Order: sequence, then structure tokens, then C-alpha cells
Amino acid sequence: MTETPTLVWLRDDLRVGDNPALHAAVERGHPIVVFYLHDDESEGLRAIGGASAWWLHHSLAALADELESRGSTLVLRRGAAEKELPRLVKETGASAVYWNRRYGGASREIDARIKASLRDDEVEAHSFHANLLHEPWTVQTGDGRPFRVFTPFWKASLAKDDPREPYPAPKKIDGGTAPASDSLDDWGLLPTAPDWAGGLRETWTPGEEGAWKQLDAFIDDSLEDYESHRDEPAVDATSRLSPRLRWGELSPFQIWHHVRARATTAAQKKNASAFLREVGWRDFNYNILFHFPDLASKNFRPSFDVFPWEKPKKRELEAWQEGRTGIPLVDAGMRELWHTGVMHNRIRMVTASFLIKNLLIDWRVGEEWFWDCLVDADEANNPANWQWVAGSGADAAPYFRIFNPVLQADKFDKSRRYQSKWIPELGTDDYPEPIVDLKKSRQEALDAYEVVKREGNG
Repeated sequence: MTETPTLVWLRDDLRVGDNPALHAAVERGHPIVVFYLHDDESEGLRAIGGASAWWLHHSLAALADELESRGSTLVLRRGAAEKELPRLVKETGASAVYWNRRYGGASREIDARIKASLRDDEVEAHSFHANLLHEPWTVQTGDGRPFRVFTPFWKASLAKDDPREPYPAPKKIDGGTAPASDSLDDWGLLPTAPDWAGGLRETWTPGEEGAWKQLDAFIDDSLEDYESHRDEPAVDATSRLSPRLRWGELSPFQIWHHVRARATTAAQKKNASAFLREVGWRDFNYNILFHFPDLASKNFRPSFDVFPWEKPKKRELEAWQEGRTGIPLVDAGMRELWHTGVMHNRIRMVTASFLIKNLLIDWRVGEEWFWDCLVDADEANNPANWQWVAGSGADAAPYFRIFNPVLQADKFDKSRRYQSKWIPELGTDDYPEPIVDLKKSRQEALDAYEVVKREGNG
């Protein structure tokens, strides 16, 4: 009698190593159908941006090669999960469906309905903990509420048992008979008219193999000086692993244990703790998203609902988007974003502060632009970090903390290497004058914040 297959449904976990759903399917011992469902139809799910679509295409292609080398096939389908998944179960005669958990509001609701429906049809349905060090409901205050401040959240996380050891990648996967698959090229994830992705191709090699090479290079070349140089955008001191975590090419468990195992000197061990704290910040943001699913559209602190945002002026907004504000550190960051699909974290804060506080443009406008331009656009990190800069988020910087991009450049890019790299015309007549007076606009931002303090009890 032919064994009925197990379906493994991949989402933000495009890897074969430390993939709990895939590991459990292998342990079950039945043939396995690994599939990725590109759901851009279900209500409540946020459509990915252009840079993320580019990354997804190449990461799926790399994953397909990884699976093929182990005897399996990646099946691609597109459509609403609640329609397409039951259809695939019927096609394959699957007796079980496994997946790794998601934490956004709409995705959780979709997964819960699918799980209930499958079980009603006597199909096994199991979800697994895969993509956060600690799931949101496991790290709470003493009275059972979610943390709103990072430091006590991280302290409570560290007080728990060490994150579990990663699962090994299966050497062989019994792929059985694979059902029909969409063609990845037919999904149209890559830009064509025009093809603006040259900088992304130059910068990145998506996929699990590229992720591991990047992690090892960071440990070997940068970890020992991470804390002292991480704020300097011209120095290659950060891990640049954010898109790897966003798409699940590496799990936080793999990063946690690999960094700890490879950090042997006293300096490396000290810096490893500082780096892993940043992985914990990602956990914290997902903790916020889990309890506040409207993070990308609503102020976490309702007092900011009365903030008198300016209506975005087309000229000013486009100057910010295109890196033509006449403020060199801001412009360098926005050009780095367009070319590479990422931006140095210190510069993300500077560019966001400039938009929100010097141009008085609603943080949601900037968050949407980053969502489209970032290869690591993450449903928790992106809005949480924008709200942090705006002062409207959890454990946010106070609104009156306004990053002065000139002083930030003097402190973190003294040699102007970063600014000169991205602005070749800097210092010539071709570079524009500033679109706004930093001192005057700072005061206007503080005056606007008085409305929050007066009417919103900010």
C-alpha cells in the first residue's frame, strides 16, 4: 500500500537546516511534498514590496536546488491559502500538513482556520516553533502581560532556558511523486521594465548557502570589533544577516549557537553578547506585533493620534526618497537603500528621524517606502523601528530626541567615506542645497509635539 504523503508548507523559512516542520515530516517517515504558496490574495496579508519580491525569487530558486540535491522537489503554487492548500491536499492524498508558525494577526487567523479545517477532514495538522528564539506568549511580565520595554524583556528572555539546539539538515528527503508546480519565472517577481535590480545582484547571493557564508565571514572578520564599530556606516562591522532572518534562510537558533560556538577569544565572546542582543530586539518586535497586529498602520501609543503631521509635499518627499535632500548623511543612506536593498542601522534612524521630525511627514509614509525598497522588509521590525524613531512605539525614543544628521556624520562618518561613496557629486555644484533648515525644522517638530503632550497626554 502506498504511504500517503506529508505536506510541508514553507513561508518565511526558506531553508532545509533547522526547519522543524521539515524535520518532523522526515521523522514521520512518509513521502514528503515540500511546497511554497505565494499568497498575495488573502485578506489582511500585506503584499511584499519590489525588493522583497526580488529576494524571494532568488531564495526560492536556491531552495529548489537544495531540495533537489536531497531527492525532493519544491512545488510552487499561488493563491489564497485557504483555497489552494485544501486543493493540494486533495491532489496528493496527503494525510498530514506541517508548517512553522507565523505571528502576525491575519496570518495567525488564517493558519488557525486551516488547521481546524484539516483536522475536521481527519488530516493531521501541526505547527512548529521555528523562527523566534522565544515565542511571544512565553516571555511575559510577572503579572502575565507583554513587555513594553526591551531591556526587561531581554533580561527575562535570558533567564529562560537556552534556546534549543538547531535540527540538522536532512541528508535525504523522500520526495515521492511531486504534483504539478507553477513556474517561478511566471510569477513575475523580478523587475523588468525597467530592471532596477542591478545593485541587488551586485550585493547579494540569496539562499541558505550564501547565508552561511555570510555568517561565517561576519564571525571571522567583524565580530571581534562589532560593538566598537557597529555604528560606523563606512566600516564593514555589521552582520547584514537581516534579510537572511527575514526569509528564514538562517534560523535565530542557528545564529545563536553558531556564534557562541565560534566566539573563542574574550573580545569575541563580549561582542557576541552585544550582537545576539540585536537578535533579541527582533524577538521583542515580534512580541509587540503579536499583541498589536496593527503595528504598521496605527500608533502603538494612542496619544500620537493627535499629532499634527504635515501633508507630504511632493518635492520634499521625492527628494528624501531619491537621496537629493542636500543633507549628505540622509542622501547617502537613501541611495544605499536604493542600490543594495538595505541600509546601515544607524543611518536608518537618521533618515527616518529626518523625514518624521525635520519634514514633519507621518512615519507611515516612510515605513511604506522602506517596505517597498528593503530586501529585509519585515512585518515586525520595519513598523516597530519606524515607530521607535517617531516616539509612538513601544520602548520608543522620546519624540524630542531628534537625530541631527550633521552631528551624526561628524561622530560616525568623520572621514566622510560613507557619504562620498554614495554621493560622488558631494562638494560640487551638482549637489543640491538643503531642502530644509535643520535648526528651524527641529523647533517646529518640538512645537508640534506640544499638541501631543497637551491633547494626547503624551
